[in-house]
Amino acid sequence: MRRRASLLTGLAAAAAAVVPTAVPPAVAAGGPAFLDARELPPQAGTAWHSGPVTAGTPDPLPFCVGEALPGATSRHRAFWTDVDTNAVQVTVVERDETAASSLAALFGTAVKGCAERAQQQDPDIKAEWRDFGRVVTEDGASVQGVRTTHAWTGNDVHLFAVGRDGRTVTVVHWGRMGTFADAPVDAFKKSTRTAVNKLYRG
Repeated sequence: MRRRASLLTGLAAAAAAVVPTAVPPAVAAGGPAFLDARELPPQAGTAWHSGPVTAGTPDPLPFCVGEALPGATSRHRAFWTDVDTNAVQVTVVERDETAASSLAALFGTAVKGCAERAQQQDPDIKAEWRDFGRVVTEDGASVQGVRTTHAWTGNDVHLFAVGRDGRTVTVVHWGRMGTFADAPVDAFKKSTRTAVNKLYRG
């Protein structure tokens, strides 16, 4: 499968009620730039592929941060490999820097509490959160991780980057089967720096 659905199976149930029913349209060039497929952490034995930059929130919503995304002002781009690794970047341009700072903090808090929420929502899930620290770029970025073990789908590991440049906020979610030992944290931090550096100050 192009994007492995089991990464989100059982984990995005609480967010499913707010998934958009219509497919958001692709948007014309302009606005904050997004990552290119080649700028994601290399995946052995396969290349990354990417979809268009699209208006609205992704479907399915990203694990951990989906409920916090403002649908009306979000734009996103999906990425996938030919195996079990996928990613999505969502970018939001807020009305001012104060609002953007608050939104970035909201995303960070959503990821930090994600493991606990996942366990509360599904007794078959065991989850663990880790803080992988800051990334020095523009107005700042941070990287966190969540590992989940599900009785039916096994181990999944997720990395999240939240960064800001002026009034623009971006979130990058990377996920695959595996544990924290399988997560390319250093390479993902490099992708995070690139993602934030490509934003503009609105």
